[in-house]
Amino acid sequence: MLVSCKDMLAEAYAHGKAIPSPDFVDSNSVRAFTRVAEQLNAPIILSFAEVHMDHMSVEEAALMGKFYAQRASVPVALHLDHGVHMDVIETALKCGFTSVMMDASAQSLEDNIALTKEVCQMAHALGATVEAEIGHVGSSDTDGPHGVSAQVYTEVEPAQALVSATGVDMLAVAVGTAHGKYKGTPHINFQRLEELNAALAVPLVLHGGSGTGDENLSRCAKSGVAKVNLYTDFIVAALERVYQDHPDHWLKVLTCGDDAMAQVLEHYYRVLGW
Repeated sequence: MLVSCKDMLAEAYAHGKAIPSPDFVDSNSVRAFTRVAEQLNAPIILSFAEVHMDHMSVEEAALMGKFYAQRASVPVALHLDHGVHMDVIETALKCGFTSVMMDASAQSLEDNIALTKEVCQMAHALGATVEAEIGHVGSSDTDGPHGVSAQVYTEVEPAQALVSATGVDMLAVAVGTAHGKYKGTPHINFQRLEELNAALAVPLVLHGGSGTGDENLSRCAKSGVAKVNLYTDFIVAALERVYQDHPDHWLKVLTCGDDAMAQVLEHYYRVLGW
């Protein structure tokens, strides 16, 4: 069933769990992710990132996401990940996304608040939830879609100001993770995470979940993180499975990739408390 993130996040937050939010890039990945959620009888947040619009349009992503969500026996939210441009966010909401992210983390606090507040007013009128980000989750690969390698940790007071001024439903925080493949060992600032959780009245979101480490992610889920974004581990696992199995035609290639991504998602559900 297609729903907003609000109720599922509240329940996960209350029980020390986190909902995986995998980025899909085609019909195979969205179908595989939804199938795993149904098999485990668990909610899922299907994400489509603005940076992947060179692979498919927001309209196409909405059709795919809604098709599988509406037929699912478990709660499924359709989320726009890292929305940067207001016209893309507006299109996503008009097409039926039930959750959107306004990523104004590169802006000043004042501009971040203003943009997030505008999106909240628009999304809430449609029954959709909104995620914001403060601080900055950088990338271990400066050539990747997120570009900036520097990690800017989230501070408590600005985070409180943003949440209070906007009415945002969830907040992505920077506590030591990175987008893409890690080149070193991730170190999570759990003290900062616990301070943020104690100070804020909304579920927290962790970006850059791939490669962060099972113990780290499990502890994050018990420390206020109710949504974990995942992407890199899926595409890496799919490619490795193809190299391993040597499929001899395209349909077998797709099947290899689907199975590999499903196994990764099953693993993360267990890590995050399901």
